[in-house]
Parts: sequence; structure tokens; C-alpha cells
Amino acid sequence: MTKEFWNKEYKDPKHLTMSTEPSGDLLEFVIWTKRNAEWPAFPKHGMIIDIGCGNGRNLVPLCYEFNMNGLGTDISETALDQARNHINTVVAEIAAEAEEEGKTATVNPGLKIEFKKQGAEDPLPVADQSVDVVLDMMVSHQLVRADREKLAAEIARVLKPYGWLFFKTFLLDGDQNAKRMIAENGITKDMVKKDPKLGDEKGIPEQNSYIHPHTKGLEHVATEDEVYELFGKYFKIHKIKKSHKHIKNGKPWKRRTMSVYMERLRD
Repeated sequence: MTKEFWNKEYKDPKHLTMSTEPSGDLLEFVIWTKRNAEWPAFPKHGMIIDIGCGNGRNLVPLCYEFNMNGLGTDISETALDQARNHINTVVAEIAAEAEEEGKTATVNPGLKIEFKKQGAEDPLPVADQSVDVVLDMMVSHQLVRADREKLAAEIARVLKPYGWLFFKTFLLDGDQNAKRMIAENGITKDMVKKDPKLGDEKGIPEQNSYIHPHTKGLEHVATEDEVYELFGKYFKIHKIKKSHKHIKNGKPWKRRTMSVYMERLRD
């Protein structure tokens, strides 16, 4: 999807619901890691990266809740401006909650949250093994296979041993909408001739991918086996949580997704 599409969408949403609240799936991941991680997944003064951070609704509250530094990346200048403004919103909410409880709000002045304009396929501007948590939430499905593989390796590079990746993407299994999109808008050989990245080295079109008719961008719908193939050499996959309620009154309704909890393998 293009930068122009996302700038328009964040300014005046037409195709997506732009919430300012943290994702429920992410909050479930946070609770799960608190209960199950061998070492604290969100350590004080640690580092979180949110790839495709959008308006900052996930990164900013996490940083303030756990007193961690953060880096959010996105291709949309409009989204990044909203993310920077979201810092002020969260700080104001912290102050209001403290006032209700008759306390003084304590916000760590040393906490650092930065935002950088870049694509999901670009190298992350941090050192090896310097990050505690990475979020890839509905982002890498917009990349071709070669770039998805490059991103997986880049996430593995920056994460510390014991570090965590929260990954969310479209799930093919049981999603009639996805199967229709693939059948009607799937990648063809003619497309690969014009853009070789849409196929493999033999020119075979990428499977389970399509060009979205509204956004004009590529979308890929993954299987559970693909997750293990893409991340298995870098991560221990602890849990895959698949969405439900994708059929309503016997008809396709919501798109299916899967949320994956992954811990960086230790050297």
C-alpha cells in the first residue's frame, strides 16, 4: 500500500476503523507474558519497537505503563504526527487518573519515545540485540515474500535473547473473504512479468496473495505452517491464538487473524 493511501486514511478514514485505544489482542499478549515469561518481557528502562505504529495507540501506552523507551516506524507522515500527539494524550490521562485518586502523577522524564518514517522492509535503526519487545501487527502481510523474510531476520537481529515478538496477521484457514479475494484479485503471471518481486526466482506468482481492489496494495494471507517456516529458526513459538466470529448468519463477516507469541531463541 502506498504512502498516499495511508496519509489519506489516517486523515479521513474510509476503509479502516482508526481506534486510539490499545489493541485487545495486544493486551492479552501482555497479560500472558506477565504470567508465563521466564524473565520480565517488559523490563523497566527497556526498549519496544512498533513496526507500522500508525497513530501510536499501542506503543505509547505500553511505554508509559512499563517505563520503557520506544521507537515507532511508519510510512505515513500523518500517522506519525498523530502518534507524537498521542504522547500528550496519554500523559494527560495519567495525570487525570492520579488526580482522581488524590495522587500526584509520576511520569519518568527520562522516558524516550521516537517516531521514524520508514517502510516495514527497511532496516531498523538500532543495534543488534538491543530491543526487548517488537510489535508487528497487521503490517508484514503487505510485503512480498522476500521482504517478509528480510523483516523476520531483521526483527531477530535487534531482539535480545529472551526478547519477545508479538505478531498479528491475516489467517487463511476458514476465511471465505480471503479466498474470494485470492480468486478474484490474485497475483498473475502478467503481474510478475511487470514486477518480478511478486513471484519467485522462476517467475511463479506468489500464492495466497492478491492486490486489494480498494487500496491497490498487496496483501498476503498466511497459514499456520507459514508462521513456523518464517520464524521458526529464530523464535520459540509459544502460542498461536486464532480469531473467531468470522461468520455471521451463515455468511462471511470479519476477516480471520492469528496472533502469535514468540520468544527469541537464546544463543
